[in-house]
Amino acid sequence: MVALKVGIIGAGSISDMHLQSYQKNERVTIEAICDYNEARAKEQAVKYGAAKVYNSYQRLLEDKEIDAVSICTWNNTHAEIAIAALNSGKHVLVEKPLTTSVEKAQKIKEAVNASGKQLQVGFVRRYDANVQMLKRFIDSGELGGIYYAKASYLRRFGNPGGWFADKERSGGGPLIDIGVHVIDVCWYLMGCPKVASVSGNTYHKLGNRSNVKNLSSYKSADYDPDKNNVEDMANALIRFENGASLVVDVSFTLHAKNDETSVKIYGDKGGAEVEPELAIITEKHDTILNATPQIDHHSFDFVKGFQNEIDHFVACCFGEKATLSPVEDGVEMMKMLSGIYESAEKGTEIQFNHEVTTTFGDLEKH
Repeated sequence: MVALKVGIIGAGSISDMHLQSYQKNERVTIEAICDYNEARAKEQAVKYGAAKVYNSYQRLLEDKEIDAVSICTWNNTHAEIAIAALNSGKHVLVEKPLTTSVEKAQKIKEAVNASGKQLQVGFVRRYDANVQMLKRFIDSGELGGIYYAKASYLRRFGNPGGWFADKERSGGGPLIDIGVHVIDVCWYLMGCPKVASVSGNTYHKLGNRSNVKNLSSYKSADYDPDKNNVEDMANALIRFENGASLVVDVSFTLHAKNDETSVKIYGDKGGAEVEPELAIITEKHDTILNATPQIDHHSFDFVKGFQNEIDHFVACCFGEKATLSPVEDGVEMMKMLSGIYESAEKGTEIQFNHEVTTTFGDLEKH
């Protein structure tokens, strides 16, 4: 059996999910791990049995033994690394978001088309078993046309700090970090219609709340209580060309009683809730039914979701499947995210013309 030889670029916390999943796939060999912090790369290499360690992605990409890479680095480096990887003849799985501007996203798309290699955007929730089950219901017409969706990902106290709180590296705060997940799963279930306009708000009121005692939260390895220049929370109305709309609100910190994750979609024949617990709502014989599918997990299974995503990517690299999250969707998502930040800055709705391939907002400028 021919093994897919994989390199991991970026050995931070999210790389564990990639490495664990690759390790469990019998058709994969973890060939190399790269991080500018070579000690961290060596630690991961020992943990996951990688034969090689690099401290620059350029050196890893020169390795002819490597067939594919996972990019698990800061958001503002995704584009340059992805393009270089494609140009070196490697398949690419790039963590969400695809990059930090529409212009860069378009350049990645051009590189994908020119290379003939696979690129999968890390929209991991698309690969969740519950989402795929619900997609089958939708594709068969059970819910009719999906015309409205609501998504919330609210943390009351959860700014990770470090690079997550550094706009230059991250491109933004909760909107681009966690909001992208719930926006994408709604959009995916809606059939990925083209975005027509966005109207958004961002707020910088609470900071990272490093003063809070008696309540713990995840903190990045480079956490600094004095450094934070990303938004606390964001909200938006997204309109699509087919007339559908999506409302979203997300936060790293908010004076809320509890954290909240909520994903709801509504069609003209039925609706569904993906989070906090999968449910299907429909109408039969003049009676409204709230149906609870009989499944192993009623909300997102983080570990299984990543395993499904990695397994699917491996199958794509072998030419057996098409990705569920292609570069084109990464570009369209960047239009939404960039548009929300631009709308918040300008205080006006941002409209999109899909016949024009210009940059509709740039996260690095807002």
